[in-house]
Amino acid sequence: MHLPSDLTDRIRYGSPFLSVLLDREAAFLDRLPGFEVDALTVVTADSDIPLAQRLRIERRRIALLVALGDLSGAYDLRRVTRTLSDFADSALHRAIVAAIEERTPGAEPVGFAAIGLGKQGSHELNYSSDIDPILLYDPAILPRRERDDPVEAAVRIGKRVVELLQARDGDGYVLRVDLRLRPSPEATPIALPIDAAVSYYESSALPWERAAFIRARAVAGDAVLGNRFLDAIRPFVWRRALDYGAIGEIRDITRRIRDHYAQGQAFGPGYDLKRGRGGIREAEFFAQVHQLVHGGRDPALRAPATLDALSALAAGGRISGYEAQVMVGGYTLFRTIEHRLQMVDDRQTHGLPDQIDALDRVARLHGMDDGQVLLDLMAPHVTAVGAVYDRLDGASTPGLPVDPHTLADRLETLGFASGEQVARRIADWRSGAYPALRSPAARAALEDSLPGLIAGLATASDSHAALLRLDAMLARLPSAINLFRLLEAQPALARLLSTILCHAPTLAEALARRATLLDGLIDARALEPVGSVAELAAEMSARQEGYERLLDHVRDVVNEKRFMLGVQVVAGTGDPLAVADGYARVAEAAVQVLAAATVDEFAQRHGRVPGSELIVLALGRLGGGALTHASDLDLVYCFTGDFSAESDGTKPLGAVLYYNRLAQRLTAALSVQTASGPLYEVDTRLRPSGAQGPLVVSLAGFERYQREDAWTWEHMALARARPIMGSPDGRAAAAAIIARVLAGDRPDRDIVAEAVAMRADMARHKPPAGPLDAKLSPGGLVDLEFAVHVTQLLSGQGLSPRLGEAIDALVAIGRLPAGLHDAHDFLTRLIVTMRLVAPDAQVPPETTQPILAAALGCSDWPALLVRLDAARQVVHQTWQEIVNGTGDR
Repeated sequence: MHLPSDLTDRIRYGSPFLSVLLDREAAFLDRLPGFEVDALTVVTADSDIPLAQRLRIERRRIALLVALGDLSGAYDLRRVTRTLSDFADSALHRAIVAAIEERTPGAEPVGFAAIGLGKQGSHELNYSSDIDPILLYDPAILPRRERDDPVEAAVRIGKRVVELLQARDGDGYVLRVDLRLRPSPEATPIALPIDAAVSYYESSALPWERAAFIRARAVAGDAVLGNRFLDAIRPFVWRRALDYGAIGEIRDITRRIRDHYAQGQAFGPGYDLKRGRGGIREAEFFAQVHQLVHGGRDPALRAPATLDALSALAAGGRISGYEAQVMVGGYTLFRTIEHRLQMVDDRQTHGLPDQIDALDRVARLHGMDDGQVLLDLMAPHVTAVGAVYDRLDGASTPGLPVDPHTLADRLETLGFASGEQVARRIADWRSGAYPALRSPAARAALEDSLPGLIAGLATASDSHAALLRLDAMLARLPSAINLFRLLEAQPALARLLSTILCHAPTLAEALARRATLLDGLIDARALEPVGSVAELAAEMSARQEGYERLLDHVRDVVNEKRFMLGVQVVAGTGDPLAVADGYARVAEAAVQVLAAATVDEFAQRHGRVPGSELIVLALGRLGGGALTHASDLDLVYCFTGDFSAESDGTKPLGAVLYYNRLAQRLTAALSVQTASGPLYEVDTRLRPSGAQGPLVVSLAGFERYQREDAWTWEHMALARARPIMGSPDGRAAAAAIIARVLAGDRPDRDIVAEAVAMRADMARHKPPAGPLDAKLSPGGLVDLEFAVHVTQLLSGQGLSPRLGEAIDALVAIGRLPAGLHDAHDFLTRLIVTMRLVAPDAQVPPETTQPILAAALGCSDWPALLVRLDAARQVVHQTWQEIVNGTGDR
């Protein structure tokens, strides 16, 4: 391969190491067709020579090939680091195989693995880089001599691997090996048994080790063993609960590095590209801290390589496009110049030369005129990277005073009505009054977050009420450290929390049970509508690792989605109508996922009934696609096929018994509280014959009951029925039955008289809970539903289960007044919001009334009351016309 004279001139001037290689490997260069080659193949040395010598020759050639590709512009940074890393993986693997073969000839190279950390793990090795593997072995399968102890055998293999790679001779060396990243290197052997290593990382690992394992990879040896280890410690690295303590931990590491390498912090000659302020390490840590915080919940962010991680974080909205641009640009330039430094003498150095002539040589090697031009190129990148990284600390907020009188004065200045009372509460927290606050770490986290948290609470309309709810929440928490770290890092979240605590007791109660619900609010997408039923079902199914774990995971997802939907209403970012639809989609997805899993789990023992399946019908608010935060699920279970059939499992059951037991399991899956909390209350009383009938009936039996025996109230309930689980054919069959019955294929009854009697009975036994009971008050949603369903049954028209759509269809044909749709929307918004801010249906506190008014699209509280009265009048008049026989029958 012919090299341009400009390239060779730069090398001869700037790199003694590469100059030697140009001469020594001239024959190798003559054989190269160009740079677009398989690097590991073209550098292969003669297989007849000993492995150690062969590896050293290959390393020399790979160093020359990569340098020439880099300096010529043929290889970008990704290709440079990937090629170097691929060679390191190959060399390490061959050394392990050889070490095992030397001690146990003919044995399979199993039971011994190398986990690559740092830049090898992420395919980002430097031009002249150490490798930092952790060596693991499995005593049960490690090849060893008959009298060898497993520990001794593993250590001997490890020492031989290091010797093969690190020993120098006239051909150079292969790789420098640093084994000090293993647990307690001063006290542990160089190779660790896998179980002991897993136990350490699960129980005793340090914060920096979590960051190190972001880039961990099974790089050599027994890949099955290596990946087994990585799978076992994955929960240690990727925690589902957001860990904002990671920011402080990583920043503390940075401060120690800056202090230790103080001489290389200032930019200019002598600047440390790796450890200096605004350098490589800060770009890497910036990516890693965001990965540690968010990667447990978003696997797309777990990219090991820094450039890939920054891109993923920007794509996921975790960092801004500007931040990604700054970090990518700086990191790419710094790593490239770092390689120039290391090409000079094949030394693992990261500092710009102090001497001007040496700096000029590096600049010339890079293709620039002199060192000052190189510094001018780098300076703005160093400044920008340092500034972006420093923002991880956030704005500095003064701490709160400890003296109770001074604290009380400060609190009243912030806006609390009674600073003395609040000060006493804070003093209780500081003294460890609750279990979650008794550890020194918890109290330190409390102190760090208190200024921002208290400032956020002080902006609430009723700051003292917010504080009391926070107090109740802390009293029930098992641990508060991560909560405080989260609030310290996100001041806006502290303000949102104060709104929740002050105005939304339903959400505050949910937080008291599970503070990690706040984690989801970090994502800006939390205040957007939830996905489709299919998207939600996919998310709920994503972590299916056994039936019991699935139950917990579905509860985690459902509770998080319900909480975020409620926050949308309180924060004023979501229309309560859209939120009601979102609640219903979440519930429908949960039913589908748990039904499918329960069917599969049940079939493992009892098989399946041939030609038959379970159908789940949703009625009530779920059927109508408009749940509230606290809605239960009205479900009816049916099955298709022959009721006399039998399942085909090892413990067969008749179809009726089979589906009744299956439905009991599904009801439990939907309603039983697990370690992850409750899910839904399930009401199956709308099934044929109600609570007196079997839990499940055949679809044919369901049809027969609806056509021959059902009462008017049951047909009214059927008006909001829709199949939500089953095959397309099964759902279609159920929907067809519902449509035929509602269209008139049912007993001839006095619909109006029976409906009026039933509504009167409801009024006697279930009076309104309070003056703002949107459901049971006269002119409320129950009256509206009765009016709509009676009209549907009388006319056979407008048979959509969704009330809004049904009203529109009936208004269009003149069967209902035009104002009923607006009344429906207003009352639905009211009940959705009231379930969050005043679940007792009483008038909310004056400070909460603006939130309720805004959610209902009203300018203020008096305007809300005017619209409520108007909506109730429309509904009441519509229902009374039906009751009095003046409505269109």
